[in-house]
Amino acid sequence: MIYWELFIAFLIPGILGYGGGPAAIPLVQVEVVERYGWMTNAEFSEMVAAANALPGPIATKMAGFVGYDQAGVLGALIALFAAVGPSLLMMILLLNLIWKHKESVYVKSLTRWIRPIIAVLLVVMTYDFLGDSFDMNGIWVTLILLVGSYFLLERVKLHPALVILLALGFGAVTTYI
Repeated sequence: MIYWELFIAFLIPGILGYGGGPAAIPLVQVEVVERYGWMTNAEFSEMVAAANALPGPIATKMAGFVGYDQAGVLGALIALFAAVGPSLLMMILLLNLIWKHKESVYVKSLTRWIRPIIAVLLVVMTYDFLGDSFDMNGIWVTLILLVGSYFLLERVKLHPALVILLALGFGAVTTYI
């Protein structure tokens, strides 16, 4: 049963996650945290942070991690296939149609309408993560991480992966103080 649940949990974001990883993250969160309860919001946010620090598409890293965590290597393979299967199948079946209409006004309009929806989904997920951070770490640690991350990303122009690693290190240090 777990294999079927993993398949469905990552098939839905694979189908509906138009635009790649950022669009899929909130969809995966709903499946993994809310629907199946395989992770807490805090664990999910840590997984997303770790996945963002690694190269490659985030959806496949999340699928591999959750699949392996729940059902070992076979679970990881099933979740990975479910995450990439819809796009792979559609690309194989509809490649000529997509290529023919790539400059279509309708396709461009669809993209223009979907981007704000993805942004709203990411804002809602960020709000949930902030609430969890306030609950787990307190307001001061959360504010230090927010302000410090903003400063390092926007003012110092440090690579996001390094900011994530520094935040992980900060978390490890503050956990034992």
